[in-house]
Amino acid sequence: MIPFELLSPETGHPLRSDTPHSLRDAVTGDRWPSVDGIPYLRTGRDDLVALTLKLLDAGEIGLALEGLLADQDDWWTGPAADPIDLHALVRDRETMSLRDAVRHLGWGRVGDYFLHRWTDPTYLAGLTLLEAHWNDPSCIFEFACGIGHYLREFQSRGAKVAGGDVVFAKLWVARHWLLDAKAQLLCFDAGSPHWPIAGSPVDLVVCNDAFYFLDDKAAVLDNLRRNAGDDGWLALSHIHNAARPGFSAGKAVSAAEIDELFPDGLVYDDDELTRALVAGRAPAPRAPSEMTGVEAFSVVAGPGMRPAPRTVVDGITLPREGTQLRLNPLYRPDGSGRYGIAWPSERYEAEYAARATYPPTSAGPEVLDWVGGETTPAAERVRRREFVDLPERW
Repeated sequence: MIPFELLSPETGHPLRSDTPHSLRDAVTGDRWPSVDGIPYLRTGRDDLVALTLKLLDAGEIGLALEGLLADQDDWWTGPAADPIDLHALVRDRETMSLRDAVRHLGWGRVGDYFLHRWTDPTYLAGLTLLEAHWNDPSCIFEFACGIGHYLREFQSRGAKVAGGDVVFAKLWVARHWLLDAKAQLLCFDAGSPHWPIAGSPVDLVVCNDAFYFLDDKAAVLDNLRRNAGDDGWLALSHIHNAARPGFSAGKAVSAAEIDELFPDGLVYDDDELTRALVAGRAPAPRAPSEMTGVEAFSVVAGPGMRPAPRTVVDGITLPREGTQLRLNPLYRPDGSGRYGIAWPSERYEAEYAARATYPPTSAGPEVLDWVGGETTPAAERVRRREFVDLPERW
């Protein structure tokens, strides 16, 4: 585990372990809950913090957890999770699949996004961005990590990982379905008065498909740069372009703003990254002024990054040798021995179908034992994500 020293998001004072389920401000004595090893450090949730601590102190771990799982971010527009479903999820989490968990949490279209994240073109663009500048980082922090798709890739390659997100339930799902216990996870707000992991440099700081949501992007970026320290680097992918209408909420940025925020950065068109992965070539960065019409930007920056992109190789974009891959679950048999795509929703199809990398139809098999080799026909199928490395309990 990365030994991040945690700070109070309200005071900036060090937090110390108080009980097995709480942390205490070393100066003020204020307490913060921690369930399943995930500190809950959200500000503006005083009532929830107080109730959670009360339940934890009384030994009502399950009820406390159910309350945290119901908490959402300020962008959420869907219905609240059903308390009965949350109770069943907490009770049966050891036997449920990831699909069961997503359904019980009531995530709707966000659940579709998470369940099929391994094959969507924005995820592949992020992997290609990392691959192009990869330098074998040993310690990695992902901001807005969701349920841990990228952290799982990093951890499988031996890196020490930490992740933060504003939604406790996402981190909890990451803990139980995607990551091993060594991952350090914490729930906090980007706009907290104090960054809770300030002064904790790592080799690589990652933020994927989330930076455009932030209100004060410059302030958050300053914190992320501090986490990367004097020798680390940053990789931020799929930052929505304000000049292009999109499907997501949030506050997109312009090409000029990208140039201002990342004067030391290499900037890519997200679609260019996905195309480079399929072709097995190095992606080509461009000046932000040349990308005013792209859907989304991706950026690497910081003193520790590789100064130029390298050709995509058998690294983080492809599975580890010996991995058993499964057919992309979006494929469905069509009755003639071939497979077609069954999109999880019209919204998902509208957002991703035009840029999806996997072919529209494909023959079996449904399992592929990956033996490596970046130039083999199997590698082409894996790069397109016809086959994918899914969690055991997907």
